[in-house]
Amino acid sequence: MTVLQAILLGLIQGLSEFIPISSTAHLTLAGHLLGVIEGTAPEAWTSFMATIQLGTLLAVFVYFARDVRDIPLAFIKENFTSKRKKISEQSLSSRMGWLICVGSIPIATIGLALKKVIEGDFTKSPTVIGCSLIALALIMAFAERVGKFSRDGEKLGFKDAIFIGLAQCLALIPGASRSGTTITAGMFMGLTREAAARFSFLLSIPAILASGLLEFFQSLSYIDASQLVNLIVATVISAISGYISIAFLLKFLKTRTTYSFAIYRIIIGIAVLLYL
Repeated sequence: MTVLQAILLGLIQGLSEFIPISSTAHLTLAGHLLGVIEGTAPEAWTSFMATIQLGTLLAVFVYFARDVRDIPLAFIKENFTSKRKKISEQSLSSRMGWLICVGSIPIATIGLALKKVIEGDFTKSPTVIGCSLIALALIMAFAERVGKFSRDGEKLGFKDAIFIGLAQCLALIPGASRSGTTITAGMFMGLTREAAARFSFLLSIPAILASGLLEFFQSLSYIDASQLVNLIVATVISAISGYISIAFLLKFLKTRTTYSFAIYRIIIGIAVLLYL
């Protein structure tokens, strides 16, 4: 992998991680086209993708800096100190901490259970990616059709967190998209598009942090000095482009639907199935 390829892959990761078009699909397809995926060592590519996700995690930390600060502080104060309160009486920040914890349980358990499958050839298959892109596009379009879009983030409950957390597990299938599955689930639960996206981004923090750090340390055996430079470059670029994509999507969803993303997914999915 060259530095230029690393820059391109980091850009793709950052732009597609939060927009519901699947960063895994776009990275894997780009990897195939650039010839940087080694068929004999799919674990190395999985480690690379998971590690540069840490760049997009940094984008979440920066963009949602106030939430990243307020949620853990309020959660600790209102649950583990002398000022402890009943969950129903806790502040929005503290309750959001509970929702993120509950919503992260499914991906933590299923992700660990299916770790070998995720790292294997199945998740690099163009056929799986193409079908997944199209399938979630249709589900997303259906959510747009039946969603009520009447609830904001303040009305999120544990049922919402569990349902969205389970939907996040579908992102383990390449092409599904973490943001795509969770935003779509939020729309099914009646959330506004912006509220669904906002919770999707906050919910991504534990999953990306855990998988990124785990894969980074496991990937050290695959990385030499030259590859480490490429990994750092790709991660930095993904952080910058990730911040831009968060800002874009939240502004976009204030006034527009996700139909355009669904159409894009179908077009890319068909192209993948026909030509790869």
